[in-house]
Amino acid sequence: MRAPGFYYRPPGLAAFLLLPFAMIYGAAAGWLMGRPGARASVPVICVGNPTLGGAGKTPTALAIARLLAAMGERPVFLSRGYGGSNRRPMLVDLAMHTAREVGDEPLLLAGEFPTVVARDRAAGAALASAQGASVIVMDDGFQNPSLSKDLSLLVVDAATGIGNGDVFPAGPLRAPLHAQLAFAHGVVRVGRGEASSFVEAQAKAAGLKIFAAGLAPDPQVAAKLKGRKLLAFAGIGRPEKFFATLHSIGAVVSEVREFADHHRYSAAEAQELLKIAKSGALTLATTEKDLARMKGNAALDELAAQSTALPVRLEFEDGESVRKLLGRALKQRRG
Repeated sequence: MRAPGFYYRPPGLAAFLLLPFAMIYGAAAGWLMGRPGARASVPVICVGNPTLGGAGKTPTALAIARLLAAMGERPVFLSRGYGGSNRRPMLVDLAMHTAREVGDEPLLLAGEFPTVVARDRAAGAALASAQGASVIVMDDGFQNPSLSKDLSLLVVDAATGIGNGDVFPAGPLRAPLHAQLAFAHGVVRVGRGEASSFVEAQAKAAGLKIFAAGLAPDPQVAAKLKGRKLLAFAGIGRPEKFFATLHSIGAVVSEVREFADHHRYSAAEAQELLKIAKSGALTLATTEKDLARMKGNAALDELAAQSTALPVRLEFEDGESVRKLLGRALKQRRG
């Protein structure tokens, strides 16, 4: 799904007409969040988005898992596996599974730590515990009440914030902001900008701490792409964010192609991208998530082989404060 443009403009006629549906959806979502969930045998840390679309949730979850590992913990990721066909709890195997089976984000997570995908979060938590997890890191699932969380962080993009501030379908919020903040323990602000100032003010009023973070491109790949003329393509929540990153490393973005989040490329689309790149002597550049979705599809092998993915890594400005928050949550859960 690609977010409608009016989500990130001041409220207008389209949002106004959808407000009755948003009120019903928001009330239901807020009520569901308050329902009690199953309790896992180990602590559960949840990283979620208050809005639809990409704010940096998966890079934040990876950064949290790295901090936990540095603290001596054994983190295991738990993901719904959005976009994947698998319905039963499963440990992701990079040698066997594709995005069509387990989703694209779990493939990125499994590249660093054991990862379980499960539509049933409680069953997924049980499998994660059986894999030796000392702590479970949920990538998404903040608004899903089926599994009790010991610590929940909301990730907000400083450049877009919560858009027009309305609940789906009138806006990008997954539930009313006040209802979400009531179940959060902190907010992670990714990048720089003023769009997140309202969320930060509301979070501070609720007694939550704000953790500033930024996404840094892989220096080696960035050096490889610097000065190159690119055909950049991406099927993520905010493709323009990826294109801006390419500009920031000194690449020459000559052509761009945007696709919906979690987009599955067709053979025709692959051939079209290859044709444009060849005719313009352009280097194909994409995201790790997009490259992960190409794995296992022979029709996309050539596109995957000719595309350079630019990895990004989230870094907290004050990692020690985040580490202390994690430590307190673990200590409290373990008594």
